[in-house]
Amino acid sequence: MSLSKLKQKIKQNKQIHDFAIWIITPQRNPKPRLWVKFFLNPLVHSRGKGSIIRRPSRMDVFPWKQFRMGKETVIETFATVNNGAGDVILGDGVRIGIGSVVIGPVTIQSGAGLGQHVFISGFNHGYKDGTQNSSIQPLDKKEVIIGKDTHIGANSVIVAGVHIGCRCQIGAGSVVTKDIPDYSVAVGNPAKVIKRYDFEKKEWIKQ
Repeated sequence: MSLSKLKQKIKQNKQIHDFAIWIITPQRNPKPRLWVKFFLNPLVHSRGKGSIIRRPSRMDVFPWKQFRMGKETVIETFATVNNGAGDVILGDGVRIGIGSVVIGPVTIQSGAGLGQHVFISGFNHGYKDGTQNSSIQPLDKKEVIIGKDTHIGANSVIVAGVHIGCRCQIGAGSVVTKDIPDYSVAVGNPAKVIKRYDFEKKEWIKQ
């Protein structure tokens, strides 16, 4: 039986599904059990040559979604990575800064970097039903994409669904709520583009 068919069979049977979740993660402490972390995840997820996960960092990585690290990619000390709700894909030469949080679905393309204490999440807790606690409602998932060679300044927040282009610079402390085009400098809360690179003039032009 293929892996995709096995996943489908588990999803269709509630008892099997609940048991599978229980053996992977405790119900009240949603992080992978040690056997998953040390034995299952290395078989499911890929890490490129020279990639580093510094300790201590919190790697809440589960087998039901993708987690990939490219070559020479570094996850710094005290960072948190969680793929429970969606894939986390890190390209080659990516750096996740000290204390940063990356919650999937998130793709960070090659050469991009996060400063210290950056928060990126590819979902929000649903709150459509005002009579129910949002923690038990379906998640509102929207992938975050950080383009090649883009750098996110320290203490910034990137909200769900935002796409930031390549070779962008996001100023420290920014809150990015809308897409940022390629070759832009954006700052503030909410972040606004203040410069764009002009290839004819070969310089950054104020907007």
